[in-house]
Amino acid sequence: VQLVESGGGSVQARASLKLSCAASGFTISTWSMGWFRQAPGKAREAVVCIDSDGTPSYADSVKGRFDISKDNAENTLYLQMNDLKSEDTATYYCAADPSTPWWKLLVPSQYKHWGQGTQVTVSS
Repeated sequence: VQLVESGGGSVQARASLKLSCAASGFTISTWSMGWFRQAPGKAREAVVCIDSDGTPSYADSVKGRFDISKDNAENTLYLQMNDLKSEDTATYYCAADPSTPWWKLLVPSQYKHWGQGTQVTVSS
């Protein structure tokens, strides 16, 4: 299993970015997947996750601004981030697991596989 994130960068507040997570070694349509982030000195936290049925769960801090999607044909997970704020600055990670229950989708410890991360920096 391999997860490779891309699309991070440095942007101004209110800008948009789209992150990609290219998956290999498994089929994303049958696994739970999610985006997490970690800022310096802080714990890793969930951003938005999606179960194998395609139902998303969002952290309150990103509701209405971020959206998760899957391209099953490309075996790729996406994170569309709009109206970015300085507090969104973090390293963003893609995660995947074959059996995370929906009620634990936002729990980082429930995921076995992680990408290397991509940095997102938002300046105000």
